[in-house]
Amino acid sequence: MANPDHQQRGEEEVYSVWAIPPDDLRNKLKTLMATLRSEFGGPEFDPHVTVVGALRLCPDDALRHLHSAASSLGSYSARVSSVSRGSFFYQCVYLLLDPTPEVLNASSHCCAHFGYSNSTPYMPHLSLLYGDLTEEEKGKARARAEELAEGIVGTTFEISKIGLFKTDTQDKSLKSWEEIAVCELLKDK
Repeated sequence: MANPDHQQRGEEEVYSVWAIPPDDLRNKLKTLMATLRSEFGGPEFDPHVTVVGALRLCPDDALRHLHSAASSLGSYSARVSSVSRGSFFYQCVYLLLDPTPEVLNASSHCCAHFGYSNSTPYMPHLSLLYGDLTEEEKGKARARAEELAEGIVGTTFEISKIGLFKTDTQDKSLKSWEEIAVCELLKDK
C-alpha cells in the first residue's frame, strides 16, 4: 500500500526532464497527436522532447538539479527533420529532430546536472504516438503522421522551457505522469 507521506520523507520517484515546444507548435502537435490516438489508440501525453531520460531521485534532489541545469542553459533552436517510427512503446511514431550541436549540448548539459548517463547515444525526437503496434500498424501510423505533419516537418522552433515530470515508465496508461516544475531558459546564455 502506498504511503501518503512518501513526498515528505523523500522517497525516490521516477523523473524525466523535457524540453517543451512553444505554445503555437504545441497546439498543432496536440491536434496531430489526438488524431493519431483516435485512429491507432495509445495514451494521451503532452508534446515534449526528452532531454534527460527516466531516472530515480528523491523529489528535493530532482527539483534542485532542474533549477541548477536551467539556470545555466540558454534557450536553443531545434529543427524537425522527419517522421519516423521506433521499436518500442515510448518511441512508436515520432518526429526526429536534427542532432545539432545546440540540441545535443542541451541534453548533455542537463544530463551532467542530473548525473545521468545513457547506455545509447541521445536521439532527439518528439514522440507523437505511444503504443505496442505491429510493424504494419506502425507503418500506417507513420504514413498518417507524415500527412498530418505536413508544415511541421522542416520547422525550426525555439526551446525556451524545460520541465521536470514524474514519468513512471512502468505505467503505460501514463495516468501517474505529472508535471512537477517548469523553468524558463535564459535568452542568449
